[in-house]
Amino acid sequence: MNTSVTNTARLLGAGLRALLVLTLVTGVLYPLAVTGVAQGLFPGRANGSEVEANGRVVGSSLIGQAYNLPLKKGQETPAPDLKWFQGRPQNGLGSNSVNTRYELILSGATNRSADNAELVQWIEDAKAAVVKDNSVPGHPVRPSDVPADAVTSSGSGLDPDISPAYAELQAHRVAERNGLPADRVQRLVDEHTEGRTLGFMGEPRVNVLELNIALGKLTAAGR
Repeated sequence: MNTSVTNTARLLGAGLRALLVLTLVTGVLYPLAVTGVAQGLFPGRANGSEVEANGRVVGSSLIGQAYNLPLKKGQETPAPDLKWFQGRPQNGLGSNSVNTRYELILSGATNRSADNAELVQWIEDAKAAVVKDNSVPGHPVRPSDVPADAVTSSGSGLDPDISPAYAELQAHRVAERNGLPADRVQRLVDEHTEGRTLGFMGEPRVNVLELNIALGKLTAAGR
């Protein structure tokens, strides 16, 4: 009996020591080592790929932002502030009735099939809004001009980038709203268009936050 109790105590002691060692290694030392390496080699990425403007952090280059007007009384969905370039619809919703401000807790897709009637209607409504918002005198937008990323979201609903085609479609509207020459705004889009990663992965893209920061500097400088 005493031998059994002694063996049990030894096993419990060994298990406790193993637990403490593993807790120290995997719960303290390993996270500290990984954090140290990340801060030393990739501080920007380790800290969330923060983007600064006017001396303060205004967002992350990895997360999209909404550029909307203040919500009015009785409104459920804020209207877009059309002096800024707009990103992709959040959560794949043309009317944006679920994820109104790129809420991280609501990350995800609509999980509806391509022929789902409700999804089709959302996309048609979104396309009509893009045509209406971006048609300016002398530069009408046709439904066939609207690229897919203007009316659909990414799988996460948090995509910070848009296609060069969508940015170019918005250029005349942004120029008019800000009193800027259209060719200067187009040049801004060109300057912020990134190519495929390593030359072959992904698609050309424009980061909306970085583009709007540059637009803000351009307007502040009085053109």
